[in-house]
Amino acid sequence: MDVMMRLILAQGMLGLNNGVFYAMLSLGLAVIFGMLNVVNFAHGALYMLGAFVALILSSYLGPWIGLDALHIGFWPALIITPIVVGCFGMLIERTMLRWLYKFDPIYGLLLTFGIALVLQGVFSNYFNSAGTPYPAQPESLRGVVHLGFMVFPKYRLFAILFSIVVCFLTWYVIERTRLGATLRAGVENPELVQAFGINVPRMITLTFGFGTGLAGLAGVLAAPIYSVSPLMGADIIIIVFAVVVIGGMGSILGAITAGLALGLIEGITKVFYAPAANTVIFFLMVVVLLIRPAGLFGRQN
Repeated sequence: MDVMMRLILAQGMLGLNNGVFYAMLSLGLAVIFGMLNVVNFAHGALYMLGAFVALILSSYLGPWIGLDALHIGFWPALIITPIVVGCFGMLIERTMLRWLYKFDPIYGLLLTFGIALVLQGVFSNYFNSAGTPYPAQPESLRGVVHLGFMVFPKYRLFAILFSIVVCFLTWYVIERTRLGATLRAGVENPELVQAFGINVPRMITLTFGFGTGLAGLAGVLAAPIYSVSPLMGADIIIIVFAVVVIGGMGSILGAITAGLALGLIEGITKVFYAPAANTVIFFLMVVVLLIRPAGLFGRQN
């Protein structure tokens, strides 16, 4: 294998590492928009919240409650964090967003944008804006794996595989199961679904909580890789919205496919012209919108 091919494959793997986070965050946005028609601009802040919940559980919770020896490891945090962030999302939906469904979607966007600014401001007040490193990766995932063309960190490989499984499992549940059919029916015709004895408002709340929980899950997976920073959500949310637009607003499969593909493209672009890596996604978004305004997997009107 020549040097150029090794470099392309190596950068592709690093790009895929970013792509799985694009895919998971885009998936959460697509679930919320597709099911509830809400543009959740707080999604990046909830991703940041997930990373901070994992950091707090591992480093700060013990001293705060007077038990310095208490350290909640990565694996419990991987379960606890999405639940915490999902519950916070459900609280937002029940106390604020629910009152805006009958108005123009711009009001929901403005509300979630305000929530994002509040969360970012709160964490900036107590934590270092330059970033706080996560204490340590789990013992079982330390070290590297030899892939033939490169040496790749074991934890990053786990994050890629775990995220892909979560993304496609979510797609399967929503698109191929009775539960998913009920969710979609509740959006299309809530009165009819309510007549069958299904509590549609509760279903909407749980759906929003699930979408925000995906953001929290992405945050706890990202914490051992990137520095945990109050600005990490703001840095990624614009890219994620571009991914959602390219895949098609509300398209589950489009969000997953576009996120993974664009991560790969971003990584490979660094091989040929590194300065373009930060803008190639937005260039592709312009091209896609000119050809298919509804996105690659969106429904054309």
